[in-house]
Amino acid sequence: MKRRVLLAVGVMLAGLVSPAVARAAEPLEYVALGDSSAAGPLILPQIDLPCLRSSANYPHVAAAKLGARLTDVTCSGAAIPDFSGKQFGFVPPQYKALKSTTDLVTVAIGANDSGLFQAALSCINLLPAPAGVSCKERYTAGGKDQLAASIDATAPALGKALDRIHELAPNARILVTGYGTYIRPGGCFPQVPVWPADGSYLQGVIDHLNRMIATQSAAHNATYVDLRTPSIGHDTCAPASQRWLEGLIPASDAAPLHPSRRGMAAFANLVAAAAN
Repeated sequence: MKRRVLLAVGVMLAGLVSPAVARAAEPLEYVALGDSSAAGPLILPQIDLPCLRSSANYPHVAAAKLGARLTDVTCSGAAIPDFSGKQFGFVPPQYKALKSTTDLVTVAIGANDSGLFQAALSCINLLPAPAGVSCKERYTAGGKDQLAASIDATAPALGKALDRIHELAPNARILVTGYGTYIRPGGCFPQVPVWPADGSYLQGVIDHLNRMIATQSAAHNATYVDLRTPSIGHDTCAPASQRWLEGLIPASDAAPLHPSRRGMAAFANLVAAAAN
């Protein structure tokens, strides 16, 4: 009789405790949204060729650190409209990965919406000044900074995207990553073939984009993860062994003007720390 009573009590307690234990044992459900700064184009191995997505990108490395179950839908070339529409006409909307059970979302977006990548390419000058055209002079002609204006115009769309993520994943924490330090003040011509003034201008535009992302994150209940400050000294001018972001001629398996494998690992540490 005593044994049956103890057994019954044990079963009852197990019934009370086991759901909590089961929940604790469940891995974090993590969804990564965004563009090539998170996808990792050309970093081997590539696991999705249309999106040039790497299994060594920061979402995968951070997920391993967090013990999380990852759904990575980052895609090179993505802009905010690709969250809700088909990219390239066939890649599913990134929002489709979000669920009510999602615990963590990382977002990396904004550079393509503001035309920053194309602007960076237009700043290339293979010969020293004055044998060329300054992109700073071109983009600030007439006293208006066209790139800054484009970034400011992107802000409302980013805010709406963060609101939509909250709606689709109401229980998730949202981390929004900025963009790194791509070039140091004055640049490093001719290693990176951008004139000194243009290099400083370009990084200033990236900094403006980061401030916009940080402002929208704060206004829409998301956490901004600063990648700029930690990457100082690891820019495209740094020695290959210290570089987190590659230049026009990559020294590793990464796309030009994108994070390297080393950079992805460093950014993953920052994301994992922010998620804890």
